[in-house]
Amino acid sequence: MSCFTYDAADESATATLGALLAELLPNGGTVALCGTLGAGKTRLVQAIAEAAGVDRRDVVSPSFVLIQEYQGRRPVYHLDAYRLRDEDEFLELGPDEYFDGDGITLVEWADRVENCLPKQRLEIQIEVTGPQSRRFRVTAVGARYAAVVEACQKRL
Repeated sequence: MSCFTYDAADESATATLGALLAELLPNGGTVALCGTLGAGKTRLVQAIAEAAGVDRRDVVSPSFVLIQEYQGRRPVYHLDAYRLRDEDEFLELGPDEYFDGDGITLVEWADRVENCLPKQRLEIQIEVTGPQSRRFRVTAVGARYAAVVEACQKRL
């Protein structure tokens, strides 16, 4: 597995990471987002979606609706497993339709449904390091995402 760590001093640096991911992620790409409440999962999704042509103000946490679909230059699918009881409940949402789609699928609280995720994906662990700063550990799970990790590492 290839991985790298990115320290973002503020939201602007988070937006930089999101824009780069939006550019590099393949169609049908899945990103598993993990971190504590308030770590910045939704903020990173906003940055990725905005770079994909979606108005950032339209991107909100899908904790209560579970799935948000955004249409930009390419679709962004935003799923949230926080309020789900178990993996079966996640599977009832039909995530494979999104995983196999032509957009980017972003799953918040992905660690709660890890067995339901595609075998190949990008995993991002977010850690709060200060009031505005975050540490992102970006890991390629499977060869499909190794190039994304390597390109991010070179360009950040």
